[in-house]
Amino acid sequence: MPRRTDSCNPADWLLIAGTDLEMIRLCCEHETAFAVCRAKLSEVIEKLLKAELIRLGWFLKKTHDLRHLTSELRALGSDLPPVIDALVESFAEVYFTDRYPGFDLEDPDWPA
Repeated sequence: MPRRTDSCNPADWLLIAGTDLEMIRLCCEHETAFAVCRAKLSEVIEKLLKAELIRLGWFLKKTHDLRHLTSELRALGSDLPPVIDALVESFAEVYFTDRYPGFDLEDPDWPA
C-alpha cells in the first residue's frame, strides 16, 4: 500500500532527502551528471534544514533560499547552523545556477 508523506513531518523530509542521496551516490560513482548532482545536493541541504525547522515548530514556507532557512534556524536557537554553514555557503546559489540557463556552468570537480 502506498505511504502518504506529510510536509509537517520532519521524518518525511529526511526520508526524501535520503532517496535523493541514493541518486547522488550512484551518479558520483559513475561521474555522471555533475550539475544535477550539485543541484540535488542543494535540495538535500534544503530538506535537512526544513526537517530541523519543522522539528522546532516552524511553519513550512515554500523557499529554496538556504541562507534564509539557516537564518530561521538561528532565530529558533538550533545548534545546526555552525555545523552546516560551510555547506550552505557552498550550495546557496547552486539550486538555480545548475538548473537553469543564464549562468556559467563550472567544470566537473568530482573530488570536491
